[in-house]
Amino acid sequence: MKNLKINNRFTTELPADPDLTNEVRQVKNTLFSFVNPTKPSNPKLIHASKEVTELVGISEDEIQSESFLNVFSGKEILPETQPFAMCYAGHQFGNWAGQLGDGRAINLTEIENNNQFYTLQLKGAGKTPYSRTADGLAVLRSSIREYLCAEAMYNLGVPTTRSLSLILSGDQVLRDILYNGNPAYEKGAVVCRVAPSFIRFGSFEMLTARNELKNLKQFVEFTIKHYFPEITGEPKEQYLQFFKKVADTTREMILHWQRVGFVHGVMNTDNMSIHGITIDYGPYGWLENYDPNWTPNTTDSQNRRYRFGNQPGVAQWNLFQLANALYPLINEAAPLEKILESFINDFNSDYKTMFLSKLGLFTSIESDDQLITDLENILQLTETDMTIFFRNLNSVVKSDFAPEAIEKIKYSFYKPEEVSGEISEIWAKWFSDYLERLKAETFSDEERSQKMNLINPKYVLRNYMAQLAIDAAEKEDYSLIDEFYTLLQKPYDEQPEHEKWFAKRPDWARSKVGCSMLSCSS
Repeated sequence: MKNLKINNRFTTELPADPDLTNEVRQVKNTLFSFVNPTKPSNPKLIHASKEVTELVGISEDEIQSESFLNVFSGKEILPETQPFAMCYAGHQFGNWAGQLGDGRAINLTEIENNNQFYTLQLKGAGKTPYSRTADGLAVLRSSIREYLCAEAMYNLGVPTTRSLSLILSGDQVLRDILYNGNPAYEKGAVVCRVAPSFIRFGSFEMLTARNELKNLKQFVEFTIKHYFPEITGEPKEQYLQFFKKVADTTREMILHWQRVGFVHGVMNTDNMSIHGITIDYGPYGWLENYDPNWTPNTTDSQNRRYRFGNQPGVAQWNLFQLANALYPLINEAAPLEKILESFINDFNSDYKTMFLSKLGLFTSIESDDQLITDLENILQLTETDMTIFFRNLNSVVKSDFAPEAIEKIKYSFYKPEEVSGEISEIWAKWFSDYLERLKAETFSDEERSQKMNLINPKYVLRNYMAQLAIDAAEKEDYSLIDEFYTLLQKPYDEQPEHEKWFAKRPDWARSKVGCSMLSCSS
C-alpha cells in the first residue's frame, strides 16, 4: 500500500463534526464524523479482486501482505488518513426517516490513481455516531452477497460500486435474520467497497430538511467541482445541470437493472448514488420466473413498493425528493419539473429500444409496442425463467415455425406441462408474430445471435448460488466464492465448463431463507 496516493478532499474541504466521541447522536451542521473502525480480533482474507486492487493502485504482491489484511479489516489506519462516517438522511419505503448516516460503513480515505479518484469504504467495520441501536458490524452471509454481486454487476455492464476485498473479522455477530425474534450468532466479516464517492440523494435531503442552506450550497458546489467538472456556467444553471446529470445516469442504471432482471429490493433515497451507480447490496435478487411484482425484500412483502416493475417509478419518485432538496438553491420549480417529466418519457423510449435488442430486433416499427406488451404478459402465464428465456431466444432463426421456436426456449419453463391448450396457443401466436417481425431485420441469424449474446447474459448471481457459497463458507470452504467470482467475470460467454450454473432455480430454493426470503440484514 506504499504507492497509494492519498487525497482527502472530502474531509479537507467540507465541515466536520467537532465531537470526536463515537457515541450515537444527532449530528448537525456537518457532513461527516471522524471515527475509527472497530478492531477485529483475528482477521482472515477470504478473497480480493486483483482487478479492483490494481484499479486503486495496490500491487498483486501487497494483497497477501499483513498490511493489506490489517488495513482492509479495519485493524490499522493508513498513514496520513482519518477514517470517517458520512451524515445523511433519507426516505425509507416512502416515509421520511430523518438522520440516517453511515451506520455500518466507514470511509477509510480517498485515493487518486491514473487521474481517477476513488473512495475506499469498509462495510461492517463497527459502530459510528449513526449506528442508532445497531453495532455497525456485518455478517459473513451479507458480506459474501455484497462482494460477489458488485463485481457480477460490473461485468454485466451495470453501473455499480466495486468490491476490493472480503475479510473475516474473527468475531461473532448477533443477528435476527428475518426479524422474527430468533437472533443467533454468526461469523462477522468486512467488505471493502470502492466508488468515486458514496454521496447519496439523502446527503442533500438532510441539509435542506435542517435548513442548513449554507452547507447545502457548499456541498453541491463541492460535488460539482470534483465529480462533475464538465458542468459550467452560472451557479443556478450549474445546479440544474447537476440534477439533470444525476437524473440521466440514474435512468441509465435502472434501464440496465431491467435489462438483466435485477431487483435492488431497498431503493430508499439514502441508497441512491448521485453517480448513478448501484450501491448498498442488501436484499437484492435476480428474477427467476418473470414476475414484475416480485421483490426479494421481506420487509417490503406487503406493499411491494420496490418490486421489479416499479423500479423506474421509484427512481423518479426519489429524484423528486432530490429536486426538493436542491430547490432552495434554484427557487424555480418549472426547470426541475421539466427534468422529472422527461425522466420517465426518456426511460420509456430507452426501455423499448433495450427490450427490442433483447429480442434481437435492432430497428423499430409501430407494432413493436404490442409485441413487447404481449410478451411481458405471456411470460407470466406460466413460470418462465427470464435469464434462460432471453438467452435461448438467440437460437431461434427466421426460417423456424412457431412450434420449433417454442421448443428452443422450452428449457426456460419451470412447469413445461402447463404450456398446453390455451397457453400453448398464445405462445404459438406470439412466436408467429415474432418470426414474421424477424424477417424485417437485415442481420443474418448468426449476426443477430451474436448481438443478442452481448445483451442477454448467460450467467447471473442467482440467490440460490449465493446461498450455496454462503453455506460452504460457513464451513470454511471458500471455493464456491472463487468459482462464482471467476464465472461472473464473463457472464455473456458460453463457458462450457460452468454450464451447470445455466440452470433454473432448484425446487429446494423456492422457500429457503437466503434464496427467496431476504431481509435488510441479508
